[in-house]
Amino acid sequence: MYATLLAVHSFVRWLVLLSLLYAIVGSYHGWFSGRRYVASDAIARVAATTLSHTQLLIGFTLYFVSPITQYFLKNTSEAMGNGQISFFGVYHITLMLVSVVVMTIGSSLSKRADTDLKKFKLTAIYFTVGLVLIACAIPWFRPLFRSF
Repeated sequence: MYATLLAVHSFVRWLVLLSLLYAIVGSYHGWFSGRRYVASDAIARVAATTLSHTQLLIGFTLYFVSPITQYFLKNTSEAMGNGQISFFGVYHITLMLVSVVVMTIGSSLSKRADTDLKKFKLTAIYFTVGLVLIACAIPWFRPLFRSF
């Protein structure tokens, strides 16, 4: 189960990143060009948010079945001295959770905004912050592509 979840988590991350980049680029373009907020903009926002929530749920499940985090949870004080174990035990999950919360808040505020400019601006800012947090939490020292 662990290997399958890890592969799925690895695959879905690319969907999250692509959808997030698409929504961000579209939001900045809409914000600075003054164009109308249309259905495809809302779909991009919702897709990025939904995929990030899905990824977070997969990540939470993975957190509790991973041998790395199991070791961390049983030996926290000792594990904090190991960079990779503490990364997965604390930093990765915390930053990813915060990034999804930030993006969800931005998506919700954007959905309720009363002007097209505000919708684009809120999505652009909150999703950019979310992307920066995600970039900080990606385990760059691990394989970027995993197979099943």
